[in-house]
Formats: sequence, structure tokens, C-alpha cells
Amino acid sequence: MLGINRSGLYYKPRVNHAKQTIKSHITKVFEQIPIYGEKKVHQQLLEDGVKVSLNTVARYRQELDLKAVLTVKQVNTTIPIKEHKKYTYKLRGLNISHANHVWSTDITYIKIAGGMVYMAVVID
Repeated sequence: MLGINRSGLYYKPRVNHAKQTIKSHITKVFEQIPIYGEKKVHQQLLEDGVKVSLNTVARYRQELDLKAVLTVKQVNTTIPIKEHKKYTYKLRGLNISHANHVWSTDITYIKIAGGMVYMAVVID
């Protein structure tokens, strides 16, 4: 009459202890060496005597939201290079009064989940 399923009332979920120990071991390896990726963590687990596949390590790391901290220095494109020629701003003082008087372009890229998307813009 109430629309409640009896099996839901008596069900006790089972805890997978092997999965929990592997996850805790992966977390411990991540805390010790956060630059390790999936392959290195998998290798470390095998050396420690834990038999697990690479795909399982990758899935558990994704579930735990653990990502390798990269030590690679990012390229800073905002700092000017002294050897490059600087061009003066040609539109300073120009009265832009109608369409097709001044044109500008820009090309940039946007990171998305599947890779990169290049965007080209023409501004009138």
C-alpha cells in the first residue's frame, strides 16, 4: 500500500575490503610521491606486493579524484621577449566612424575535454 519495496528495507550493502585496502594504498602512495601517474603507482603497488591491474589503478584513482601534480614549468606567453620587435599602436588618434574602416583578427585555442579547438575571429 505504501509503495515501499521490502527488499530495500532488509538489504545491507556489502563492503569490498580488498577494494578499500587497494584504495588506501593508492592514497598512501599519492601522499608520499604526488608526481606519480597511473603507471608508476601501479608499479609501486606491484613492488609492495599488491596484485592489481593498471586499469583498476586508473579507475580507483579517478574515483578518489587523485591527479598527478606535474612539475613541468608552464610556458608564460605574457612576458615579452626583448629581441622581438615592438610595433606601435596604429589606431591611436584615428576616428573610427563607419563599418569596414578598421579590421582586426585574432587566433587562439581553447582546451576542451577531447583536445584543442582553434578559434579564429575577424573583427570589423
